[in-house]
Amino acid sequence: MCGPQPHNGDVSAPGPEISFVLPCLNEARTIEACIREIQACIALHSLSAEILVADNGSSDGSQQLAAAAGARVVHASERGYGAALMAGFDAAQGKYLVMGDADLSYDFREAQRLIEKLRAGADLAMGSRFAGRIEPGAMPFLHRYLGNPVLSFLGRRIFRVQVSDFHCGLRALTKDAYQAMRLRTTGMEFASEIVVKAGVRRMRVAEAPVTLRRDGRDRPPHLQTWRDGWRHLRFLLTLSPRWTLMFPGALLTALGVVLMLVGWFGDGGPGGVARAVNRMLIGSLLVTVGYGAITTAFAMRIFALVEELGPPAPRLERSFAFLTLERGITVGALAALVGGALIVGQMWAWSSSGWSPAGGPAVLRPTVVGATLVAVGVQTVLASFVYSMLGIRRRDTGTAPSGR
Repeated sequence: MCGPQPHNGDVSAPGPEISFVLPCLNEARTIEACIREIQACIALHSLSAEILVADNGSSDGSQQLAAAAGARVVHASERGYGAALMAGFDAAQGKYLVMGDADLSYDFREAQRLIEKLRAGADLAMGSRFAGRIEPGAMPFLHRYLGNPVLSFLGRRIFRVQVSDFHCGLRALTKDAYQAMRLRTTGMEFASEIVVKAGVRRMRVAEAPVTLRRDGRDRPPHLQTWRDGWRHLRFLLTLSPRWTLMFPGALLTALGVVLMLVGWFGDGGPGGVARAVNRMLIGSLLVTVGYGAITTAFAMRIFALVEELGPPAPRLERSFAFLTLERGITVGALAALVGGALIVGQMWAWSSSGWSPAGGPAVLRPTVVGATLVAVGVQTVLASFVYSMLGIRRRDTGTAPSGR
């Protein structure tokens, strides 16, 4: 390890300015070369730095090679890309944290560009392979032209973080920013979570061009295109239920209400009643599905607040004082009771006429409305219990509003 060494028991000795952190799982073929490149960066720029290798259970001797090359090895007991990096970040002594893959796909001598961004006031400095250079064969076709562009576009649109490369593995952040982010994910989603939380916490994000090389592995990479691509996409969409569930659910609900109104006031010409009832049934289905999407969106948003995964939601937090379990049960139960009364009343009226075939069509439309109210009412009661349980968990963290 080059540069000033971290203190060893001398509390008066300052720690390093920079901690380079490499997650490692069976990287014996490349780990030493990565450490040498970091040491070259440290020496070239006279950095006060340390090198940490966060080992994730290697069985090929990567730990011994890393230690012999001058790195401090940290053992991450929990498996996963994010778990390894968090173990390294927690053990790091530097003011700035630089992370990068241990497979030689990044040139760590370019890390100085990111460090300069942090020194200039950025909380997170992202490398950009698209603004920099991608060597031939370094990035699979699907990653370069579909996966990374699509995920980066979604990240920019949903979370308003102007980063051209959401998933570049070479990046840097301040230790203060890392601690403020309160990162949670332990898998590949960790890369997205860092950027998302920097955006929702209004942190200063900068970008610098970097080079992506063909990795030096003699085995398939840990990253799996479809599995990990889906995990990143799922993570982004889960943190934005407004777009994935709330708006689509509201649209379905509104369309369902319109169809039910058209069916209710439909004319009674030949086949008119049957046509009107069919419209109402389709409308009832859309209302039920749409309302279910809306209630699920609220549950997902509350969960994101509980786990500190997503952006803050002041209006949602204020609503905790009003949207209590008792009020939810009351509203849901009233809707279900009204709907049940409609159904029972119509069935009673029909039975009073001796179940006359002529009287059947007259009860169908009110019955559809009643069934819809019952379904919505029951969903409201069930959702209220879910929200209440999430609210209890928020109180356990000491961040929930009172009154829930």
